[in-house]
Amino acid sequence: MILPVVAYGDPVLRKKGANIDKDYTGLEQLIENMFETMYKSHGVGIAAPQVGKSINLFVLDTAPFVEDEEKQVIPIKKVFINSEIIEQTGTKWDFEEGCLSIPHIRENVNRNPEILIRYQDENFNHFEEKFDGITARVIQHEYDHVKGILFVDHLSEFKKRLLKNRLLNITKGNIDVSYKMRFPQSR
Repeated sequence: MILPVVAYGDPVLRKKGANIDKDYTGLEQLIENMFETMYKSHGVGIAAPQVGKSINLFVLDTAPFVEDEEKQVIPIKKVFINSEIIEQTGTKWDFEEGCLSIPHIRENVNRNPEILIRYQDENFNHFEEKFDGITARVIQHEYDHVKGILFVDHLSEFKKRLLKNRLLNITKGNIDVSYKMRFPQSR
């Protein structure tokens, strides 16, 4: 089932997601719905807060980046539960990011190229893995979501001021998108 994506301005996007255990009600269906919602919205990742759940869960599929040969991406499709980034290394680099909760806004965000993350998969198997490049960036973006951080928080105060009205319009629902969204303030 395709879920509505929570729009910028909704308080759930600012809450730190709680860790969960294997008894979390409806987890398998939620994960399936998150992947379906992500694909329908043409995203490469989506976090539980973006579908209204304040839990430490996100999914990603980097296959769309494979088409861009310059980035040399090995596609991964994964579920991250109770994740914790342990280490971020390398010289930070800018890359234009967008967000399903903040449609039609894309800005350069400076992030580390390598991460070490501890997480559980959908079967609650434990992993500690290194990721780099675009995959590390997508993970950092989604990880930020489960910590109540949005990509616009990484922008300069000047950039934030320039985007203020556009962000307010998203909050009010004064925006056209090709996927289902839930706005904090209706039109």
